[in-house]
Amino acid sequence: MSGSAAGSTPTGQWRPAARLTVLLDEDDKWRHTPLYHEIVRRARDTGLAGASVWRGIEGYGSSSRIHTTRLLDIADHLPLVLMFVDELDRLRAFVEQNAELFTSINTTLAPVELWQGAAR
Repeated sequence: MSGSAAGSTPTGQWRPAARLTVLLDEDDKWRHTPLYHEIVRRARDTGLAGASVWRGIEGYGSSSRIHTTRLLDIADHLPLVLMFVDELDRLRAFVEQNAELFTSINTTLAPVELWQGAAR
């Protein structure tokens, strides 16, 4: 069955896009400010479609040391996830133009499909 009934107005469509995912620690810094804040600020200034930052409750990186909110003595260094969705070329160019921010963090770029709802 198709996404819309015969004779009805389409409610939207899928279009190709890309998702940039950045994994880092909340204590990563860029010139005395949080690294995640600098990345988000530059993304906005570049005109990327949007950004979201999520703070994790548990995780580990190359050290294999688990960081968690469950133990008060190690409730720091928690993982953060930054996510951006835009056109593939725009995201790739953003990372390349700001390469100094991405030297020691995990950064992935993956194709996705973006649902674009019909204008109201």
